[in-house]
Amino acid sequence: MATVGPDGRPQLSEVWFLFTEDTVRISLNSSRQKTKNLMRRPPCSLLILDLANPYRYLELRGDAELSPDGDYSFADQVGAKYGADLRDHDRPGEKRVIVRLRPTRVNAVNMGG
Repeated sequence: MATVGPDGRPQLSEVWFLFTEDTVRISLNSSRQKTKNLMRRPPCSLLILDLANPYRYLELRGDAELSPDGDYSFADQVGAKYGADLRDHDRPGEKRVIVRLRPTRVNAVNMGG
């Protein structure tokens, strides 16, 4: 997922996501730079690689909408998908947010023919 950093340059990192109800959602720690970037500037881009065929990928460009995940209910769903407890990645007192990506552009790419 790429966001715009405070210096105006892209900030990019791998994120775990869920696709449900026609919506891409991501769980982020509220103290991390990516979350701060999205709170300041919601435009972002998400690249999803097809692990079964690396010649295929999906790029979603759009705006992020953030909401609290105080009880970790969404973070637990993401953790279940990836076999992890997201609480293990957070320090005491840190919180989680749910990022909903509202695509304004979708690019589906298949370079394999």
